[in-house]
Amino acid sequence: MIIPIRCFSCGKPVAQLWKDYTERTQKGEDAKAVMDDLGLERYCCRALFLGHVDLIDTAAKFKRF
Repeated sequence: MIIPIRCFSCGKPVAQLWKDYTERTQKGEDAKAVMDDLGLERYCCRALFLGHVDLIDTAAKFKRF
């Protein structure tokens, strides 16, 4: 739903990088180059970014009031 604050495997803080990553990849930059530039070197952190699906807007539609 929301990007985790830290990587599940190594514990590195990654949440602050998510916005830059999504903006740059939506503009057409290569995901590998963006992750290299942001300093994501470990496989676990890279997998977290590549496998994340942002579903917060979809889930918010079904919230009870």
